[in-house]
Amino acid sequence: MRSTRTTTLVTAAAAAACAAVLATAIPSAAINSYNATPAPERTEVGALIATWDDDDDPGTPDRADWVCSGTMVDADTFLTAAHCTTDWPENVRFYVSLDQDVQADLDRAAAEHPGDPAAMAEAVGVAGVAHSHPAYPGPASDRHDISVIELPAAKIAERWSFTPASLPPAGALDALGARGLNDTPFVVAGYGTQEAQRGPGGQTHPGGGVRMKAPVTFNALNDAWIRLGMTAPQGNGGACYGDSGGPNFATLDGRRTLVATTITGDTPCYATNVVYRLDTPGARDFLKPYVRLP
Repeated sequence: MRSTRTTTLVTAAAAAACAAVLATAIPSAAINSYNATPAPERTEVGALIATWDDDDDPGTPDRADWVCSGTMVDADTFLTAAHCTTDWPENVRFYVSLDQDVQADLDRAAAEHPGDPAAMAEAVGVAGVAHSHPAYPGPASDRHDISVIELPAAKIAERWSFTPASLPPAGALDALGARGLNDTPFVVAGYGTQEAQRGPGGQTHPGGGVRMKAPVTFNALNDAWIRLGMTAPQGNGGACYGDSGGPNFATLDGRRTLVATTITGDTPCYATNVVYRLDTPGARDFLKPYVRLP
């Protein structure tokens, strides 16, 4: 779920293709607040930052913020969701940051570059070029909700050290079957907000902008999707707004593997994370030009 937060330079939320929420600017944890922990070691997981405007001066961006999550899958390819990179003003520009606390970085950049969203984004991230699946949005059975940001490898390497995430072999999840998937450890990661909280002004989704992780458990497998349980009594955490495009890892043959990306879920972010499989023919065909597949 794409999310846009307010900063000193951002005055309203952008329209999201899937479901966007204007989150409060409380500097607290991402993912759900329960059963979640910081993930400073997941240096391959990053935040997608956008600069854009929607006024009468398309040559000058007037907004800059983190909007989604994603993962480096090789030295110059950042994997995210297509609903994070489509339905923007024509002058949108995307950046990627692999820092742990991107919101704090943006706050500092706003103070250092007042009134200059482009300089903010350059200070925090590395600019790249988005390639969304050409068939997005597809039918409910397969929305083709997948995108990559191609980045200059040298600039990424200058700023961050990381090991790219491992992608799954073709049909890896089908091969496990329901019993194997029930026994498989899953972890979701991202920069998104917390579950819905009630306040004087109604429901809000606080936090966001900090890389977090949480355990989730298998619920159901479809041709293009996995549904992962994120209910607290089972010891799970889960994803929320701003975690779209972020990774869902599974331990396959003892190896942490990026098997799916967060796409959507229940509105208050308490029950289910609906994630896009990366072991299917459709996902692999899209990824093939950008990354070497197992």
